[in-house]
Amino acid sequence: MHEYSLTQNIIDTAARYAKDAAGNSTGKVTKVALVIGEAAGVSGESIKEYFDIIAKNTVCEEAVLEIETIKPMLKCKKCGTLFIREPFSFECSCGSEGEPTENGREFYIKYIETEQ
Repeated sequence: MHEYSLTQNIIDTAARYAKDAAGNSTGKVTKVALVIGEAAGVSGESIKEYFDIIAKNTVCEEAVLEIETIKPMLKCKKCGTLFIREPFSFECSCGSEGEPTENGREFYIKYIETEQ
């Protein structure tokens, strides 16, 4: 359920941005682009569902929500290569093991588009 409060914060942020972009008059949000890593612990599908519900009767009501998904990456302990983990494996192509990185844990607003 934490996606509900995250979505509320996204809409609040987009509304403030639209107001600032319109010089304190009512601007309209046309698009919100998010980046969500698969290991961020956030469901993009839930964000999409909540966005449509929470955005009703706000400046975000007709906005398109775009979500870019980032796959988790591992870094090889031996050769330093970044690679996408295969299911049930931490093995790099060089044969050594990889360790977790921050790649794939992202969660942020990439951009907001508005219309005055």
